[in-house]
Amino acid sequence: MKINGNTIKPGMVLSHDGGLWVCVKSEAVKPGKGGAFAQCELKNLVDGRKLNERFRSDDKVEQIFLDRKEQTFLYAEGEELVFMDIETYEQTSLSRDFVGEDQVRFLQDGMQVQLQFHEERPIGITLPDYVILTIVEADATVKGQTAASSYKPAKADNGMRILIPPYMEAGERVLVSTETGEYMRRADT
Repeated sequence: MKINGNTIKPGMVLSHDGGLWVCVKSEAVKPGKGGAFAQCELKNLVDGRKLNERFRSDDKVEQIFLDRKEQTFLYAEGEELVFMDIETYEQTSLSRDFVGEDQVRFLQDGMQVQLQFHEERPIGITLPDYVILTIVEADATVKGQTAASSYKPAKADNGMRILIPPYMEAGERVLVSTETGEYMRRADT
């Protein structure tokens, strides 16, 4: 579907310069001289390159709608990660590089994720907002260290190092944000 360049909003996926791009930021600019335009920061969905582009209101851009499918993470086999469609039971293998190490560290057996497809080809993955991790190692609390809000280093069961409140110990379950990798709160039992 073709849209006007000045209607581009963050989150839209566009076909531009022979590639698929997602709009990360969009700002309407009205200069004193000349016509208004949208200044957009685009990110390539395949290789991650970034591009700043100007779109005038009379520019036509192809908006792409992605197929989103709920998938279950099954297992990792070497450099491949295997997912299964929860409706058709078809399996999809993605490389660790494609998913990215920042997201791979949060994958857990049986986790529900969302894969984005364009023309039956996977181009993106969305994890849940948070995961539940168990603290396996936590530094000792230093007495009197609570004058300011302080956190202590800890190691989670997935090998990740996070900062947790000083009163927490090994064996506790915590919620960790998949976006920032930071401690959110203690997990409900």
